Amino acid sequence: MDKIKIGLPRSIFYYEHEYMWKCFFEKLGFEVITSHQTNQEIIRLGDKHSNDEMCLSMKIYLGHVSSLVNKCDYILVPRIDNYGLTKQTCTNFLSIYDLVKNLFNQKLLHYNIDYKKGETEKCAYFDIGKQLGKRKNEVKDAYDYALIKYYKEEKRRNIIALNKLNSKKLKILLVGHDYNTEDELIGTLIVDYLSKNNCEIIKSHEIPKEMTVNLYDKISKTLYWKQNRENVGSIVYCEDKIDGIILLSAFPCGSDSIVNELVIRRVKAPILNIVIDDLSSFSGFETRLESFLDIIKQKCKR
Repeated sequence: MDKIKIGLPRSIFYYEHEYMWKCFFEKLGFEVITSHQTNQEIIRLGDKHSNDEMCLSMKIYLGHVSSLVNKCDYILVPRIDNYGLTKQTCTNFLSIYDLVKNLFNQKLLHYNIDYKKGETEKCAYFDIGKQLGKRKNEVKDAYDYALIKYYKEEKRRNIIALNKLNSKKLKILLVGHDYNTEDELIGTLIVDYLSKNNCEIIKSHEIPKEMTVNLYDKISKTLYWKQNRENVGSIVYCEDKIDGIILLSAFPCGSDSIVNELVIRRVKAPILNIVIDDLSSFSGFETRLESFLDIIKQKCKR
């Protein structure tokens, strides 16, 4: 008997939860299918199913979902509202489940995370297990197993990132949501360019959250969004350990447009603000990155 196939769109929620999801589903005996890395075909599919008001990241997500339709039994599309009163996620993303449900003829797995209503992450995994017909003890074992694996992997990534802060190379902190910094056509091209120019790249989401969670208030005490708080906290933690900062956003992200402007005004380190709205050419970004590195190198010589 063929295994039930669970599709994971490689965007938005994926990079934060991928390791946990994969370990959980595989422990329960399901096959996990992840969409391909972002490419021009996925961009085309995203444009087809989106409208002009959506941010680039949402368009890419819809492209990834579209690429999985009819290739798996279920596609996982969660709705993640908040992790507590002061840990709100992007309100635009709350509509993703409803968008996908109405756009595609595909069975969906879903769960809600809303800590203000008592809907915790652990409850969400039990909800998935129920939808898939698994017993509670099976789901508990799979959840505990996935959680242990996730923490080990997260610790490994954190150690690598912190070690990079001791590098003798030019150190650049890449600040952005992980679904942008890890995307093949958004963040990876920038990381590759910087690496070729002998830079050490530290990504904001790789800094341990327990080190950054309470640092954001040194920039602003009223930041509303969970991911932006974590990113700003990483800036505060790394500011005196790095040579420059790149703020990476997808147009027209409302939260980033506010927070990045705040960072530019209040952080003294050299900053390059990159807002991406077109993935057809990288040449313009290369020129800006080259100029930014020249500025940092001149500053380091002083």
